[in-house]
Amino acid sequence: MTDTVLESAPAPVSFWQAFWFWLKLGFISFGGPAGQISIMHQELVENRRWISEKRFLHALNYCMVLPGPEAQQLATYIGWLMHRTWGGVIAGALFVLPSLFILIFLSWVYIAYGDVSWVAGLFYGIKPAVTAIVLQAAHRIGSRALKNNILWALAGASFVAIFALNVPFPFIVLGAAIIGYFGGRYAPNIFNASAGHGASKKSYGAALIDDNTPTPSHALFSWSRFAFVFAIGFVLWIIPMGILCAIFGWQHDFTQMAWFFTKAALLTFGGAYAVLPYVYQGAVGHYQWLTPTQMIDGLALGETTPGPLIMVVAFVGFVGGYVKALLGTEHLFLSGALAASLVTWFTFLPSFIFILAGGPFVETTHNNLKFTAPLTAITAAVVGVILNLALFFGYHVLWPQGFSGYFDIGAAVIAFAAAIALFKYNRNVMHVIGAAALIGLAIKTFF
Repeated sequence: MTDTVLESAPAPVSFWQAFWFWLKLGFISFGGPAGQISIMHQELVENRRWISEKRFLHALNYCMVLPGPEAQQLATYIGWLMHRTWGGVIAGALFVLPSLFILIFLSWVYIAYGDVSWVAGLFYGIKPAVTAIVLQAAHRIGSRALKNNILWALAGASFVAIFALNVPFPFIVLGAAIIGYFGGRYAPNIFNASAGHGASKKSYGAALIDDNTPTPSHALFSWSRFAFVFAIGFVLWIIPMGILCAIFGWQHDFTQMAWFFTKAALLTFGGAYAVLPYVYQGAVGHYQWLTPTQMIDGLALGETTPGPLIMVVAFVGFVGGYVKALLGTEHLFLSGALAASLVTWFTFLPSFIFILAGGPFVETTHNNLKFTAPLTAITAAVVGVILNLALFFGYHVLWPQGFSGYFDIGAAVIAFAAAIALFKYNRNVMHVIGAAALIGLAIKTFF
């Protein structure tokens, strides 16, 4: 172990080296936020050692309390920390763009030909594997974050709150933050995020951005820079919105999509599942951009493509633009692709602003217990929420028609095998997903 501890930090990473990594991540980021965070931890903390675990978790804690997709925001944060504003923009954009292009293609196949039978087989295998991946992510994050009995109790309480009492996620975050704030004042040893971190150093070695690495100059907080970033963000929102209003009018579906998904982006506390009911009510009930069945199929597509699960909004936009022929019947694909791109822009723009404007403030707090203690408590609470998500997946996968329906033995076998591969044999997430997809396709084809 001593050799590992003394291992020097890796060589500096160039912008283009990072670019190719973020591009690769955009294509392999399956498994929802928990799976994606797990992949990033394995690649950035354990394998490449670009950032220490303490700095990684501190950034993750900040992303957890923001509205928006936390995994995409975490990629943006680390990219920004390493290579300034353009590093963050590239990391965040490449986390989303592969998913956008894949979903535009799959949405077109779905709506134009109505034949997704081959996709159904892949879904059948992937869904149980995703359940195992989320469960493993809860274990991985919990084993790092739950350093004492108080934090374990906090995770348990958050699970009960969301599972049994149906407490909204923002209230769970707020309650954990309050507990962490007072805990940091009156029991600092319990809520010290760095407690026990020495074990992590023995495991992974020195990092390029280590616990005590000084904050780079571009990440230092200033009110002028904070205001400048927010001003740029507002301009990037108001210009396309103004163009849509000028060309199509306020009531046109393109403009309403931009406005609706701007609001949705600011309500996504707790990840995609927290905002899906809002999207469902608006897109299906109010605007009628798609049917309830199409919404469920879109969620399945979103679950089994790389990128944030909230990318299901691209499917919603494509189907709405295509079916309503918003650019005329001769341009159906273009109508759908433009709508999908618009809703993606307005959904993710706030995430970039939150990171690029708020990141410098967060960097000033990573050694300040007054700020880190609430975030430590939030991380503990989120472990319980992720466990609830795993049970949510498991219920819908193993009892697809509810408890009164049949128990899906095939899905249970795939989930169990995936869990064994992940927990016992430490198999790569992508290998598990690929194998499960092929098994699901075979089962649906031959049985």
